[in-house]
Amino acid sequence: MNHAVNEHFVLVLNCGSSSIKFAVFDASAQPLPRKPLWNGKVQGIGGPAPDFGETGIEPYRVQLDNTHPYRSGLALIRQRVLERLGSRKLSAVGHRVVHGGSKYFSPVRVDQEVLADLKSYIPLAPLHQPFALEAMEILLAERPDLPQIACFDTCFHHTIEQIEQMLPLPFDAWQRGIRRYGFHGLSYEYMATALAERHGKAAQGRTIVAHLGSGASLCAMQGLQSVATTMGFSALDGLMMGTRTGALDPGAVLYLMEIEKLSLEEVAQVLYHRSGLLGVSGISSEPRVIVTHENDTGETGERARLALDLYVRRVVREVGALVAILGGLDMLVFTAGVGEHSAFMRQRICRELAFLGIDLDDSANQVNASIISGADSNVVVGVEPTNEEWVVAHHACRLLQT
Repeated sequence: MNHAVNEHFVLVLNCGSSSIKFAVFDASAQPLPRKPLWNGKVQGIGGPAPDFGETGIEPYRVQLDNTHPYRSGLALIRQRVLERLGSRKLSAVGHRVVHGGSKYFSPVRVDQEVLADLKSYIPLAPLHQPFALEAMEILLAERPDLPQIACFDTCFHHTIEQIEQMLPLPFDAWQRGIRRYGFHGLSYEYMATALAERHGKAAQGRTIVAHLGSGASLCAMQGLQSVATTMGFSALDGLMMGTRTGALDPGAVLYLMEIEKLSLEEVAQVLYHRSGLLGVSGISSEPRVIVTHENDTGETGERARLALDLYVRRVVREVGALVAILGGLDMLVFTAGVGEHSAFMRQRICRELAFLGIDLDDSANQVNASIISGADSNVVVGVEPTNEEWVVAHHACRLLQT
């Protein structure tokens, strides 16, 4: 097969603790296509039954090196990508990185100095940061000629004013970088692009985007720039999530450690992995699973109802806080896994927000339409699929040209 000499491609990696997601974009096409040529993931890394799947191929079991399973998973992705590209050129690798600290306000090309800086931010995001950095370090050693671009989930929120970033701790904590950073920024950055395209000038007003997935947060935008967000110093803050607590009285953490004698590691397990929808329901971290148990008798049904009601209540509470900061609301947009696909959760949230003048169109909501509010609604309510991978690929292409 003949390929144009200027044809080149960008690989986007989204590295988690037990999975590596990837997407390949045609960087020679202008404008950059929103949809990747193909994507996939290795999941179950470090577990007994890891598998690999990609576009056009059903997931299948793979054997990873037990000593270095993460390195082995990354090598598998590289091998498959290079096999499918053939003679075509891989020009760069873009990485989703959770934390850019107080130094990195925009995407950056990775070298040893940048890598060292990002390692220093691991304490700020201990359960997220290390995995992208491990992939970077491996590729720097094995392919130093291949440009790597780090794109940060914190970048989009650098427009937030200082008063929103500060925590009410002694002032020297601010000076040491202990502040509200905000996360899911790559998703919100894509929303700013997509909403401008779909809604034009209307999207420039007072907008709240609800990124509801396994992790969840809200972002208040004015002029499609972040002015406030629910996640703060860490990805634990704000909304109740699949397995994470969201905002929590710090006294409860002190109680767990001082009175119930949980270690730091045990508390981290509770806050990150055993709380949220899973912890309250005892059933699942997925609303679509929990809702099937709402009508069960006994404790199972009661806990299912409590979990979903608490999830909705926390969203409504935080929307109210952001509306106060914005001084009103013109648009509410749902995105990410739950936000895009869970009509019943959107309906319950919007029902509790009816005081804002929200009037939902039930038939539009059931089919995940781009606008799910009725003609008489004072607030436009929308559903917009997010595309973090495209944002990373876009920044990688931009930096390659500079």
